[in-house]
Amino acid sequence: MSEHVVVIGAVALGPKAACRFKRLRQDAKVTLIDRDDVFSYGGCGIPYFVSGDVSEASALRATAFHMVRDEPFFRDIKGVDVLSSTEATKIDRDKKQVHITNLKTGDKSVLDYDQLVIGTGATPRKLNLPGENLENVYYVGNMHDAEMIKQGITQGKFGKAVVVGAGFIGLEMADAFSDMWGIETTVVEIFDQILPRMVSPVLAKMGQNHMQEQGVEFKLGQTVTRIEGDGKVERVVTSDGTIEADIVIISAGVLPNDKLARECGLDCSERGGILVDETMRTSDPDIFSGGDCVIIKNAVDDSPFYLPMGSMANRQGRVIGGNLAGRNEAFPAAAGSFVVKLFEKSIAGTGLSLASAKQAGFDAVSVMLIMADRAHFYPVKDMMILEMTVDKSTRRVLGLQGYASSGDAMVGRINAVAGMMKFKPTIEDVSNLEVAYSPPFASAMDVLNAIANMADNALAGMNYGHGPDVFAKYWAERECSDYCFLDVREHADAEPFLEKYPEYWHNIPQGEIPARFKELPKDKKIVLVCNTGGRSYEAQVMLHGLGFDEVLNTQGGMAVIKAWGVDI
Repeated sequence: MSEHVVVIGAVALGPKAACRFKRLRQDAKVTLIDRDDVFSYGGCGIPYFVSGDVSEASALRATAFHMVRDEPFFRDIKGVDVLSSTEATKIDRDKKQVHITNLKTGDKSVLDYDQLVIGTGATPRKLNLPGENLENVYYVGNMHDAEMIKQGITQGKFGKAVVVGAGFIGLEMADAFSDMWGIETTVVEIFDQILPRMVSPVLAKMGQNHMQEQGVEFKLGQTVTRIEGDGKVERVVTSDGTIEADIVIISAGVLPNDKLARECGLDCSERGGILVDETMRTSDPDIFSGGDCVIIKNAVDDSPFYLPMGSMANRQGRVIGGNLAGRNEAFPAAAGSFVVKLFEKSIAGTGLSLASAKQAGFDAVSVMLIMADRAHFYPVKDMMILEMTVDKSTRRVLGLQGYASSGDAMVGRINAVAGMMKFKPTIEDVSNLEVAYSPPFASAMDVLNAIANMADNALAGMNYGHGPDVFAKYWAERECSDYCFLDVREHADAEPFLEKYPEYWHNIPQGEIPARFKELPKDKKIVLVCNTGGRSYEAQVMLHGLGFDEVLNTQGGMAVIKAWGVDI
């Protein structure tokens, strides 16, 4: 009798594992189970279906050659049997059986298996608030929610939207509502920044400012206490006030669906999630698991890592499919690489932010650089802001995050470092990283090489300073502080600030410092500013050599100061 592999869950990981195994073992029988009647779809594309960028819901279920991944497709094209609208209710590991229930008929039956895959995914986190079950409150957890939201939008039912949570899905949904449909949108976030724990407050503030310019309002540091309405949602009450709403999206994270695994005795994390090894095996050698229901290893600090992302699920599915067929494939770790589109801008990253690195126990610092994504003389270019976090003692690169309008260019840089993270790269590895170069695509000294060089200078004590948030603090204290704000740009660039702030703003072009340094007070901290931080770094080195001890460079210069939103 041929081997029977049963796969529970058919959104991302399950189909990938099932089809990969079937290609390797065409003689085997594969059964794919899902409790929904809509399966094998790109859930990460839901915000783009809602926005209208993806015109039809069926596109999220279609292959690259426009075939819908339904039961006949899997049966006829892939050789995989699908039991949709079917729930796996119990796993009997001793008998190697899965108990299932047909959710349409109520019929119960048992499937024997030789090997089993658990790909049960995750469930959107409910806040258990009064009014959470009102009409037009959604979690964007499946295609049914997506289609109902889109239908309501196209019928003109929603004029005001509240999004609870400023993570990936929350921000993408806010973008979708506001950009394409002009819906008045407010994002409520319990933390004091968007993308909490993912990026620094500085990059988060830049992304927030851009979204606000596009009409999205933010309520940060607030909790939602209840949702009100007569049958359907009418308003959201927070710890700081009331917001009118016709639709509410709750995007407060997800919880791994590990109930089946726990009940059958598989090892699970105390915090939730199925524990697997590098081969994606559970504590039972005949049961594999992956995707949004598992705990993997963090490539930076080797800690347990929960990373519910479609890209992870697909790659893990392929590894599982190979190992089901007897191969020895591994998924060793992940660095948590991501990118999120915010209207015309994007934020991306890999590894740890400065705050996350410190929380993980590293003696970490970060540097920020703004630089053209192509040769400075090439007519078509854009500015890219990168922030690199490094460990002081080992010089390891712990993370890289960025903010830019040229999303593809930035993602290319993030991906280059993401591929290195499991090898624990050092500053030197990135400083000397070979990248493809031509003026329409990069600078001769690429922005990646440049930020690693900046980190090297920072650890050597040559380039020390602050970001726009600290500059804002210094500037707010200018009337009662001992700071001297020195603009090292040419006079024409500095002139508007000299006229506006004659008592506080000073100007010596960087090239004139050796001849004019005596104009500067040695009893004050000198805060340097230029356009992007390059000339101010040169000025810092000069002044340090001339005997000035407290000289602080504003990393990223006026470009970053403006992007962050300093009132100057």
